[in-house]
Amino acid sequence: MVTSWPASEDQPSTLPALAPPLARLIEGAGPDVGTLITPTLDWVRTVAEVAPLPGDDTRARWRLLAETARLDVGAARMLEPHLDALAIIAEADRDGVLAEPLDTHGTWGVFAAEGGDRPVQAEQQPDGRWTLTGRKPWCSLAAHLDRALVTAWRGDERGLFAIDLRGPGVTALPGPWHARGLRQVVSAPIDLDAAPAVPVGGPGWYLRRSGFAEGGMGVAAVWWGSALPLVDALTAAASRDGADQLAAVFAGRADAASWSASVVLDAAAGAVDGGRATGEAAKLLAARVRAVVAASAREILDLESRALGPGPVAVDESHARRVADLELYLRQDHADRDLARLGRLAVGASA
Repeated sequence: MVTSWPASEDQPSTLPALAPPLARLIEGAGPDVGTLITPTLDWVRTVAEVAPLPGDDTRARWRLLAETARLDVGAARMLEPHLDALAIIAEADRDGVLAEPLDTHGTWGVFAAEGGDRPVQAEQQPDGRWTLTGRKPWCSLAAHLDRALVTAWRGDERGLFAIDLRGPGVTALPGPWHARGLRQVVSAPIDLDAAPAVPVGGPGWYLRRSGFAEGGMGVAAVWWGSALPLVDALTAAASRDGADQLAAVFAGRADAASWSASVVLDAAAGAVDGGRATGEAAKLLAARVRAVVAASAREILDLESRALGPGPVAVDESHARRVADLELYLRQDHADRDLARLGRLAVGASA
């Protein structure tokens, strides 16, 4: 079973398949893409060369993320932040807020999590250059990437800075990382000690920029794509000789959950491309999309467990890895806290 994207107002049949260059990259991904870091990052760089930017063809961009996740969750987990970083840099360039040109040929991460007792502080030196000092948590693949966009405090507001992860003053810690899902995508802290940095926008620009919401919805596209092979597995179980009515119920519920997520993503992509996802409307749209898609993916995971039992996660390495990877990746959604934020945004929009 292949789950297609739904029809939309401006495309009355179905969304077109990935453009040939992207489709060939998905089809030609080697067996190590997603599981081994170096070949996956090499593949990520190649894909990024032809991936559309947000607002240019967001449907194709999210379809690319979803199809990558269908191929391998780990591969999508490495591709998504690299594409997000390039989109942020392009947006900063369009807004005229890049302090200096940045080399986008290497691999990039986006490290914007906060926490710990040594939050990263930005300091401007007498010669005008900036340095970062502190500990930044949750820095995925920092030991393997070339560069990263990092948030740091500039007084009472957070700013965004580009750093060379191989440069002076940057130490990528090896752990702790005991996750059973996404085991190859180590998300450990980095220590910064007067690390040279390039400002990307002024204080607060990163959070206020128009593309912030789109990046969060791109993650939701990965969640949806990650769940598609589980929907296929439930459909296959319901198709077997002797399958009972419950198997059909589980397959039907999974199909409905997947379809609802795809409809929401398609509508949101149309809003982004149509210039309707800006300001507070963009925040509300992103919160709704993430809530719907996260709930759909969680329902599919629950149905997988109830319908298929322990067998696939015990004896099928690919299936077991997908379940563990998706369960961990979904924790980027903050569950009830994000729903509370959605509620506040919805109340504000109706006022």
